[in-house]
Amino acid sequence: MAVAAAGLGTCTEQAVASKRAATAPTARRDASSVPDSLRYLSAYPPDLQAQVAGLIAGSGLGVHLRKRYPVVHTVRNDRALFQFVTALKNEYLRGADGVDKVLFDSKIQVIRHALGLHTTHARVQGSRLKASREIRIASLFRDAPPEFLRMIAVHELAHLKEREHDKGFYKLCCHMAPDYHQLEFDVRLYLTHLDLTGERLWACDTAQITTE
Repeated sequence: MAVAAAGLGTCTEQAVASKRAATAPTARRDASSVPDSLRYLSAYPPDLQAQVAGLIAGSGLGVHLRKRYPVVHTVRNDRALFQFVTALKNEYLRGADGVDKVLFDSKIQVIRHALGLHTTHARVQGSRLKASREIRIASLFRDAPPEFLRMIAVHELAHLKEREHDKGFYKLCCHMAPDYHQLEFDVRLYLTHLDLTGERLWACDTAQITTE
């Protein structure tokens, strides 16, 4: 298994174990001792948090993440996002209910730990009640690596079949993205970087794509 990040000594199995442990009362009590700057990593082991703190104090998370993810995705609008998510759904979840709408949403507040949303709206169509399903992804990730966008899309698609964040849910996520836990960890590193600096790492790269 790949380590969770270059220079950070943990593997994806440890990340999974730590997230499960975070649901225990003792883990919730321990989380109160986590520095506010590492709030997005509160479910991970203390030794990993210490390594991240060391990286922040050294070259910084921005340098680390740009080196690890040098390319920005080219999904520039809601239509392209719908096609991107639908292609994933058709490849891995053909038997699941369809998705009627997919869009980037500027109202999603990642500070509240929401990267995307999967919602179902019921409406009357003739004499029948029809469910309309939507997936919304925080507009922050319009400017991000393709791996990050895929991780968030996979997470929301998994909710078509698994409502809770349980073992079955994460198994399905890993089926669609084998490096899911790795990517979730790195997304949390990016959120931590944003918390500390406010710098959107890939925004300039996107400007170059759209003007060329």
